[in-house]
Amino acid sequence: MLQSKTRWIVRKPDEDKQQLLVQQLNISPLLATLLVNRGIESIEAAQNFLFDHKQDFHNPFLFADMDIAVSRIKKAIELQEPILIFGDYDADGVTSTTVMMKVLRELGANVQFYIPNRFTEGYGPNIPAFEYATEIGIKLIITVDTGIAAVNEAKAAAELGLDLIITDHHEPGPELPKALAIIHPKLPNGQYPFHGLAGVGVAFKLAHALYGEVPEHLLEIAAIGTIADLVSLKGENRLIVKKGLARLKSTQNVGIKALLKQNKVESSAITEETIGFLIAPRLNAAGRLDSADPAVDLLLTDDIFEAEAIAEEIEQMNKERQAIVSEIAEQAIKEVEDHYPIDENAVLVVGKEGWNAGVIGIVASKLVEKFYRPTIVLSFDKEKGLAKGSARSILGFDLFQNLSQCRDILPHFGGHPMAAGMTLELKNVAELRERLNSAAKEQLSAEDFIPVTSLDGAITLNDISLPALEEMHMLSPYGMDNPKPKILIEEASIANMRKIGSDQNHLKMTITSGSDSLDGVGFGLGSLYEHISPYSKVSLIGELSINEWNNIKKPQIFLQDVAIKEWQLFDIRGMKRFEQIIELIPKSNSTWIVFNEENANKVQNFVNGNIVIVKSNEQAGALNIDHHNVILTELPPAKEILVHLFSGKKPSRIYAHFYKTDSAFFSTFPTREHFKWFYAFIFKKGPFNLQKYGDDLAKHKGWSRETIDFMSQVFFELDFVKINNGIISINNISQKRDLTDSLIFEQRRVQYALESELSYSTYEQLRSFFDSIIQGSVKFEEAMKEWT
Repeated sequence: MLQSKTRWIVRKPDEDKQQLLVQQLNISPLLATLLVNRGIESIEAAQNFLFDHKQDFHNPFLFADMDIAVSRIKKAIELQEPILIFGDYDADGVTSTTVMMKVLRELGANVQFYIPNRFTEGYGPNIPAFEYATEIGIKLIITVDTGIAAVNEAKAAAELGLDLIITDHHEPGPELPKALAIIHPKLPNGQYPFHGLAGVGVAFKLAHALYGEVPEHLLEIAAIGTIADLVSLKGENRLIVKKGLARLKSTQNVGIKALLKQNKVESSAITEETIGFLIAPRLNAAGRLDSADPAVDLLLTDDIFEAEAIAEEIEQMNKERQAIVSEIAEQAIKEVEDHYPIDENAVLVVGKEGWNAGVIGIVASKLVEKFYRPTIVLSFDKEKGLAKGSARSILGFDLFQNLSQCRDILPHFGGHPMAAGMTLELKNVAELRERLNSAAKEQLSAEDFIPVTSLDGAITLNDISLPALEEMHMLSPYGMDNPKPKILIEEASIANMRKIGSDQNHLKMTITSGSDSLDGVGFGLGSLYEHISPYSKVSLIGELSINEWNNIKKPQIFLQDVAIKEWQLFDIRGMKRFEQIIELIPKSNSTWIVFNEENANKVQNFVNGNIVIVKSNEQAGALNIDHHNVILTELPPAKEILVHLFSGKKPSRIYAHFYKTDSAFFSTFPTREHFKWFYAFIFKKGPFNLQKYGDDLAKHKGWSRETIDFMSQVFFELDFVKINNGIISINNISQKRDLTDSLIFEQRRVQYALESELSYSTYEQLRSFFDSIIQGSVKFEEAMKEWT
C-alpha cells in the first residue's frame, strides 16, 4: 500500500449531459467531462465558455451609484479640481490604481495617487491621509480596491469637505460608509449581474463608464490584477483575463516589458502562470517591504530607462522578500511545534515582534500548506500594543464569517472566506485564538483537517490523445474556479520508473494499460521511488499536458500524488547491509520479524523499531500485522510459519530479506541416483578413506565435497555404513530404510526447498505465494502445496 498525501475528491459527471455536449459541440469526451464537472452543462453555457459566444462586458451603469460617480468625476475634470486615487499596496491595488490613473490622465484630469504605507499606516483609508489630501488641495478622493469598511474615515472625509467615491470588491460589513458614491458589485441595492470582480475589475468598470465604451487598452492591466487577486475566473473575470492575455502577448507597456526582460521571458509566451508566478509577486514585493509607489510608477511610465531601473529595483525587493519569508516561516513553524501543536489547535494563531508585516500573508499560506489548519500570522508592535495579521483558511472554515463574530476585539479587519487581514490589540490575541479554536472545533470534523485535492474526473489511458489535450486548452485561462484540470488514472501498471534530477529528487514514470502508455514526471516526488514496488498497480493524479521534444509531441502527465491500494512486496533479498535496508523502510508502522532468537540482538543493533521474535505457528497466527510494514529479516524454519503469519491479514507492505548465513542452495542436493551410486561405490571398493580421497571422488563425479560428506552422514544416521577415523565402510547388518527416515536428510531437503521457494524464486513467484495467503483465495492446505 501507499497512502496518498491528500484526500482525492473525484467529480462524477452526469453522463447524459456529457454525451449531449459531445454530440452537439463535436468535442472529445474528455473536454465534455471537464465542462460538466465545472457546472458548465448546457449547450449555450459551453458555447459561451469555450467560444466566447454572446460574451460581452456588462453595462457599467448597472452598478448602484455609477451615474453619481461618473457625473462627479467629469465635473472635477471639467473644473480641473485635483483628484486623488487612494489605492492599496498589493498587486490588485497597484493595478487598480494604474487603471484609474491612466483613464483620468487620458481624460485630462488633474490627478495623482496615494497608496498608504503598510507599516506606518496599515490597510485602507485613514484620517491622517485624508487630512493630508485636504492640505494639498484635493477635492475628490476615489478609492480603488479598498474603502468598503472605512465607516469612520468616510465621516471624517465629509467633515473635511472632501467628496469620497469608494470602489471596492471586498465583503461589505453590516454598516456601509456614508460616501458620495459606492461602486461595489455586491451591494444589496445594486443590479450588477456579476459579483466576483477583483478590485481592478471594479476600477475597469468605472473606466468603462467614464469612456462610454470598453477601454480595451486597459485590459492587460486589469488581467494582471484579476489573476493576482485569485478571484473566480468565470463570467466577466474570464472575459477580462482572456482578452487581457491576448493583448499582453504584444504589450507595448514599457514597465511590463522591462519586468519580462529582467526575467528573460518573451511577451509572446505570457500565460496566466507568467502573471501568477512572475509579474504579480514582483508587483507585490514593493508594497510588502516598503512603499508600493514604485510598482505603480513602473506600470505608468513611458520611459524605457526609468522602467528598467524600477524593474531592477523591484527584482531586488522580490529576492529580499523571498529571504525574509523563508526566515519568518522557519520561526513560525517552530512556534507552532513548540507552543501550539496541531493536535491541540484547530486554528493556528502565531505572532512575534519584528516579523515583517508585509510578508506574513505568504507565511500564513506556508503554514496552511504544512499543517493544514486555518492560520493567522501576526506581527507584534509592543510599543503601540498592536498586532497586525494576515489569515489563510482551509475548506469548511469561512474566515470572514468567523472573524465577523469577533468584531468586538477586531477594530480593523476585512477579506474573504479564505483570506483576511486584521489589526487588534496585543492583549486580545489569546482571546482571538481561543474563540477561533472553539468555533473551528464546532464547525470542522477530523476529516476536514486532511488536505483535499479536487479532481475533474477519473479517466483511462485510452481517453488521452494529442487532439484531446489540444482541445482541452480551450478551457484556459486557468485560475480560481477554473483550475488546470487534475485527473485520476486508476490501477495502471508501471513500465519503468526512475529518479531524475541532479539531487535525484524528481520521479519519472511510464504507466501502461493494455496497449496504451503515458509518460509522467513528478517534481519533488523522488522520495516515493523507494516506496513503490515496480510490479504494483498504481493510481495517480496530476495535470495532463503535451511534451514537445525534437519536434515530436507526446501526451504526458505532471504527477502530483500517487497511491497504491493493494499490499506491496519489496524484494530486498540481495541486500547484505542493514544500513541500506533501514533507509528504505518507513519509520512508522514497521514490524521487523526475527525467527531465530539468537539473531534478535544483531537486528536490534541496527534497527530502532518494533522487533518481534516469532518461534511458532501459534505466535505467528496471533501477531497483528494489519496495515503494518512487515520486514522478514531471515528465512523462517518452515513455510508453514509464514502462512500462519499472513493468512487472512492485511499488511501494508512486505519486505522480503530472508538473510541466511549458511545456505544449502548452492551445494548440490543429491538425488536418489546420487545416493544409489555412492552406496554401490562403497560396497564395491570396500572401506574408503574419505579424508584422503574424498576430494578426488567429488572432482571425479563433478560434485562438491560437501555433497560427499552429506551423503556419508545420511548413510551413517540410517546405519547403512560405519565411519571410523574418516574411513567409511558398509554395515552388513543394517536394516532396509528409506532416505526420508534420516533427520539430516529431511532437514537439508526442507532447507533446500525453502531457499529455492523463498530466497531464489522469482519476484512473481514470491508475490504469488504471499498473495494466495493474504487474499485468502486458496485454502490453507492449498497455500502449503502451491509450489510442491
